[in-house]
Amino acid sequence: MFPNPAIDRPEGSQLGVSDLNNQSEIKAFPGVRSNSMEGRRSSDSSIENDNDSIKDGFAEKEKGESDYVPQQNLQDAEIVWRYLTFDTELPHPSTIHPTQADHAPPPERPDLVKYTDPFAWSDTRKRFTIWISCVITALTAFSAGAYSPGIGQMSEEWGVSSVAALVGITTFTTGFAIAPMVLAPFSEINGRRPVFLASGILFIICQLCSGLARSYAGMLVARFFLGVGGSTFSTMVGGVVSDIYHAQDRNTPMALFSGAALFGTGFGPLVCGFIAQNTTWRWIFYTQAISCGTMVALICVVFKETRGSVLLSRKAKVLNKWYDAREAAGYYGLNVPNVEKPESTVSQRVRWKVRSDEERASLSKMIGVSLYRPFHLLLTEPVVFWFSLWVAFSWAVLYLTLAAIPLIFQNVHGFSLQQANAVFAAMCIASILAAILSIYQEKIAKRHGKLANTPEGRLYFACIESACMPIGLFMFGWTSHSDIHWIVPVVAIGIATIGIFSIYLATFNYLADTYHRYASSALAAQSFCRNMLGGVFPLITTQMYNSLGYGAASSLLGGFGAFLTIVPWILVFYGPKIRARSKFAREIMDVTG
Repeated sequence: MFPNPAIDRPEGSQLGVSDLNNQSEIKAFPGVRSNSMEGRRSSDSSIENDNDSIKDGFAEKEKGESDYVPQQNLQDAEIVWRYLTFDTELPHPSTIHPTQADHAPPPERPDLVKYTDPFAWSDTRKRFTIWISCVITALTAFSAGAYSPGIGQMSEEWGVSSVAALVGITTFTTGFAIAPMVLAPFSEINGRRPVFLASGILFIICQLCSGLARSYAGMLVARFFLGVGGSTFSTMVGGVVSDIYHAQDRNTPMALFSGAALFGTGFGPLVCGFIAQNTTWRWIFYTQAISCGTMVALICVVFKETRGSVLLSRKAKVLNKWYDAREAAGYYGLNVPNVEKPESTVSQRVRWKVRSDEERASLSKMIGVSLYRPFHLLLTEPVVFWFSLWVAFSWAVLYLTLAAIPLIFQNVHGFSLQQANAVFAAMCIASILAAILSIYQEKIAKRHGKLANTPEGRLYFACIESACMPIGLFMFGWTSHSDIHWIVPVVAIGIATIGIFSIYLATFNYLADTYHRYASSALAAQSFCRNMLGGVFPLITTQMYNSLGYGAASSLLGGFGAFLTIVPWILVFYGPKIRARSKFAREIMDVTG
């Protein structure tokens, strides 16, 4: 259901954006320091130095000489454009005192703290951003599962079959699958926050439209655009993780993100089962409109932009505007290092530009790449194909439960609608436990030096834990009998959920580590497959379980799931050889040595 984000800001790289800090740039523009790790701060000292430049960069220079250049000469001098990075030492103004009696004081320096590199944010701010993002992810996932408890009332009201009513889930996931490929480039250019707010407004409107729908067709249209609005949250949340955390630090936030996605999917029918049984189905959507409206309002107030390239562009514009204001007031020049005399400085009229802005392709080309490359990778890269199939099937099983759980627990155990949907609590609890397990098992492995620093190192735990999905499916099918206590299939649902969680997290991490600058395309491919297949499975669930029987139907699914568990094992043993044959994956292998 959840399309995935760019990793290490791949869109720009995919479109030919080079590193901001090549060596030729340093020679061409003295005074601009090397920006290690693709424009990120890699050490506390560099962060500290940059903060000092923000605070003191506008004070007069205390050390070194400045070659005197008369103000009238500077006024006629050409503007020198330089590339700005987060690690650039800002030059000092040549003068901060009036040169004439009638001169006004220089304009006040701008506050640049809001344009700090997101990788340099405090841990508290990063955690707050991730928790806000995970809550909105859970609410988006809530919308997918919340629809199914109202199926019976909608079918009766509009005179359609339950299978036809379930198409609302399919149209929702279709919007989820398609929209990010078009909308993702907008977030790369304009930032995460504006897209968050625009999508949030669309999401709320479509929730209200779903609750007010008077026809079956109207509901399907509203659900499609609801998926469009909701998909952006999931895509951007994954992007937010990559914006503020380096690759080696992403396991914990990604585990929280994955856990929020699964928790919300189970929490939707859990809550809305009680709503559907005790009131009208329309309140399922009214309740979501209220909760999502509250979260969007919170995002508007507290959520800050996380896209580094966007913040850097805004910083350049603010500085240039300040320089223009200084010159309009009669204060010209900034002290920059003298190429001929490194120990001294020379006064110049400087303006800033950002390389990513210059080398970024047009929006139409970016959308074209977003639409073409994922399918190219899907059809030409075996790793992408098999991982996409693996995670798509696991997500389809997750969506299958939306129809299977009410069917089995109402028919076999005589549960009411709200009791049957309360079974989804097992999915919620299992997603929380799986997230906690994922966080601490990697920490323990790192502490004991057991986690290899390769993409395959991400798969060690998934090789074992992914088997929980087929185990849970077999157990669920063959224990769904009236003479077996209902708690047994409930436990089976929890076990299967842990397996689905491990598959999702392993797919994300492995593709991100393997394809590096092409990771967003690889992840978009699996996301498209995952959402499309997930939307289809609820339509065939009732017929499959009634025709084959509960045990046989679950065994069929469990057998296919068991077959796919060989995917991580093959990659653990043969992953390096497979990656060496891929022209897309070879680049990251060369980097890691």
